Amino acid sequence: MAFRRRNKSYPFFSQEFLIQNHADIVFSLVIFILIGLMFEATAKTAILFIQPQYNVTTLSPEGEVTLYHYGWKDCATILFYFFIAIILHAVVQEYLLDKVNRRLHLSKSKNTKFNESGQLCVFHLVSSVWSFYILITEGYLLHPSSLWENYPHVHLRFQVKFFYLTQLAYWLHALPELYFQKVRKEEISRQLQYICLYLLHIAAAYLLNLSRVGLVLFFLQYVSELGFHIARLLYFTDENHQKMFDLWAVSFVFTRMATLTLMFLAVGFGLARAENQGLDLEMGNFNTVLIRMTVLLLVCLTQSWLLWKFIRFQLRRWREFRHEQAVRKKAATKQPLRPLKRDSLGHHENGVLKAENGASPRTKKLKSP
Repeated sequence: MAFRRRNKSYPFFSQEFLIQNHADIVFSLVIFILIGLMFEATAKTAILFIQPQYNVTTLSPEGEVTLYHYGWKDCATILFYFFIAIILHAVVQEYLLDKVNRRLHLSKSKNTKFNESGQLCVFHLVSSVWSFYILITEGYLLHPSSLWENYPHVHLRFQVKFFYLTQLAYWLHALPELYFQKVRKEEISRQLQYICLYLLHIAAAYLLNLSRVGLVLFFLQYVSELGFHIARLLYFTDENHQKMFDLWAVSFVFTRMATLTLMFLAVGFGLARAENQGLDLEMGNFNTVLIRMTVLLLVCLTQSWLLWKFIRFQLRRWREFRHEQAVRKKAATKQPLRPLKRDSLGHHENGVLKAENGASPRTKKLKSP
């Protein structure tokens, strides 16, 4: 199964060979793990990579319900879906983005940003719809107090645990993709910043048993980022499409305010009034003053940093717009309209000299040399 067109063959174990064939190599590893399910001796090991572990069956009014908690075996599951994310990345790049790039004929810098926005647009769309579905089915939106009541939320439903595992796998896969996609050095630091921030926040919400609050925050963040990347894709196709950036600006500010409000409501007030205060690793309770203040400080610093970048982006857009308007105004004043000169015999009409009576004057014949 080939994901890339091979314009040139490279020697085995070379850097170019790895970059060109990394999706095929990872696909072979996935097939190898799936084949392990067919044999009894390797089925128990292979299932660790595919299915989430640490399931517990409990009784509820609805009957028996299977819930999950986290442990070190989750690393194997994250590794498997890390491979799946690399394969899906290559599929989207080969069969969607590369075809669009050939028609747009973008520059190298714009091409890199177009590929980045295309990949993230697909991911944010899937993640926002998925997280919204979980919030609706679990009833977290209809009962906001459930975000902090009965903490710690150690036991998770399958869809919640699987959501967090796939989120960690995706953002971990983004690190080697910087190498596979040959991202420029100027862009690596910027992409590393938001990749590490996503990994830090997702891991903190998962390990500190703040999964319910994290789901709402991730939904808000992914919807906002989806609007930005759609606006950037439209801008690359046609630079006159600027209105989507204005809509994204409104949603961005709303997301920052909603994130800070929800964090102070859930962590600052909700968990502070809970009865089970104290650190208990066996019970998964991290409801202490130090941890709560650390979480709030982390979120506040992140939102402040995002707002600072947003303000700088808007100021740069405003300066570019003002400069463009000044250049257009200066060009208009330097090229005034020239008045049409009337001839004594007639006037000009549609580029042809007309006499006063409407007849065209006779042209004089030039003498041949």
